[in-house]
Amino acid sequence: MTTYTTPANSQAAAFKALVNGLREAIREPEQFTLSYAAEASAFVRFNHAKVRQAGQVQQASVGLKLINDGRHADLDITLSGAAEVDARRLADGLQQLRETLPLLPPDPYLLLNHNGWQSNNVQAHPLPDTEQVVGEITRAAEGLDLVGFYAAGPISRGFASSAGAFGWHQANSFNFDFSLFHANGQAVKASYAGHHWNSEGFARRFAQAREQLAFLGRPLRTLAPGQYRAYLAPAALEEIMSLLSWGGFSAQSIASKSSPLQKLYSGDHSFSPLVSLDEHVSGSLSPAFSGEGYPRSDLKLIVEGQAEAQLVSSRSAAEYGLTANGAGGGEAPSALNMAAGALPEADVLRQLGTGLYISNLWYLNYSDLPGARMTGMTRFATFWVENGQIQAPVSTMRFDDSAFSLLGSQLEALTTERELLLSASTYSQRATASALLPGALISRLTLTL
Repeated sequence: MTTYTTPANSQAAAFKALVNGLREAIREPEQFTLSYAAEASAFVRFNHAKVRQAGQVQQASVGLKLINDGRHADLDITLSGAAEVDARRLADGLQQLRETLPLLPPDPYLLLNHNGWQSNNVQAHPLPDTEQVVGEITRAAEGLDLVGFYAAGPISRGFASSAGAFGWHQANSFNFDFSLFHANGQAVKASYAGHHWNSEGFARRFAQAREQLAFLGRPLRTLAPGQYRAYLAPAALEEIMSLLSWGGFSAQSIASKSSPLQKLYSGDHSFSPLVSLDEHVSGSLSPAFSGEGYPRSDLKLIVEGQAEAQLVSSRSAAEYGLTANGAGGGEAPSALNMAAGALPEADVLRQLGTGLYISNLWYLNYSDLPGARMTGMTRFATFWVENGQIQAPVSTMRFDDSAFSLLGSQLEALTTERELLLSASTYSQRATASALLPGALISRLTLTL
């Protein structure tokens, strides 16, 4: 087994050929945008520490938008890889959109970017041979009940417009998402992801999961509802940040007073000075341009606990008189980066003292959205710690607490080490979202049941 890769220059050339043909076919005063998405991925599924399914997926598609007199219509087209076939599909799609446009009303919030910007970013990090990765995984998991999924390969994105804009992005990455199950049904969930497969780094990550698995054999500890010191591992913190990202940094949500971080952006509340958050596009899996045709750059969302930039899509820019900064239609971060703290990971248990070590959270939702108050469940490998030593796994508990407490008044420290967490979503195609996060030491977390 090998990881299939398609040269970026050949994909980009094929996309350019489609763009050039489209420019010749456009009739004044028509305008267009054309987005491109492709992947060449190796997928390996594990069960009981053995390979149960392995294969390759190669796919590409374009999204065509035709604009005329304030009206616009969109069409997604699957590409075959054969130049003549794809050119014909695009021509047929163009005609279909021409017939559709007269049936549509003008869009008052359509805001096109008329700049002919150029962007090219190819991150050609070499990926390991899939057979090598499978060998390392199966050797590490010998004698264990491992369930997991490995995905790797290049992801490509492109954009072009009738205004002369052209963007190209390719990034190689891998993501191994796995769980280790104890004979009693308890499990440790973990992942190892990035741009460079490092055998030593994988071995350390796996050893940590294996060590936690051993503790799951101890009798479960049931805690009474109340407030406890807690450490949130990066994967647990990522669940909280993902929930906050649903409208939290969105210009539309902030303008309509429906953001969970409304009080942060109004200046009524703040996070701890330890918290600084960026939308860090540079070097990430996400392209430096949006599907709406706007360049993206790094944005400081929160600086030392205070709100800074918002994520502004073209529609929000048109509706609220703002400047678009490359956010997608959902105005959610796709390359979230939280600044590291000063707590060494090796000292986490000692600094925690007595309390909860929480590896994962799940089923999060808001219990009070205006107050950024959220609720959810502990999941996998949550441990009771006494005097800096893990004592027992903890029965599943529900928490209910405000982000302004967890990331504000009750935040004691963030770890020096951070973990890169890539989206494991493969729905229709591999996702490009990522988060680089530390762990967080919380002096008080509220458990309700």
